[in-house]
Amino acid sequence: MTAAHNTQQANNDLVWSLENFNQRDLAKNFVTRFESRLCVYSPSVEQVYTNYTINFPNSENGKMVVLPNPYAFHDTFHNVTSNAVRDTGLFIVPGALIGKSGLFVIVKYKNQTVKPVPLPIRLALKKMVRTGDDSDPFLPILIKGDLREFDSNTPCLHLHRIKLSELHTRSDFEKQNIKNAIFDKMSDLYRDADEIAAGI
Repeated sequence: MTAAHNTQQANNDLVWSLENFNQRDLAKNFVTRFESRLCVYSPSVEQVYTNYTINFPNSENGKMVVLPNPYAFHDTFHNVTSNAVRDTGLFIVPGALIGKSGLFVIVKYKNQTVKPVPLPIRLALKKMVRTGDDSDPFLPILIKGDLREFDSNTPCLHLHRIKLSELHTRSDFEKQNIKNAIFDKMSDLYRDADEIAAGI
């Protein structure tokens, strides 16, 4: 039985479909650059994974499988309830979308008349870190469906966030561990932004 089947039986949240993508190879290349650099959340088991690999099984054409590292128990956070997860309207996009190099973050407004202003990813990450306070920091994560196509030729990653203030069953110590783990990922993303962009 394939890894995709095993994972699908255990947790369908970690099997993402690429069937409807126009540029499937571009999407695969794009999302792979962020492997373990953004945390992945599974609502069905209420877990956040910080240490995982991204796989594209040959036997499961059109599927992407997130495989958490089974030996890194301390890199998985439990009892993260879905009521604490929010849509942000933020998208990480390749600079080619706007005729520039590098990675950018765009806000997609529901009001179509408001034009999004792209921010270089390092500047966007700085703003995220400064947003909120210790009890409600901005903690970006990915969930199934967040790998998308911004237009017919451009892959992007939509971001969700965890609201620590809504994790009523977790202790302050546990919340701090979640915050530290995601801030570490944001720091890695900040540091590696040029390397990531160079591979896209």
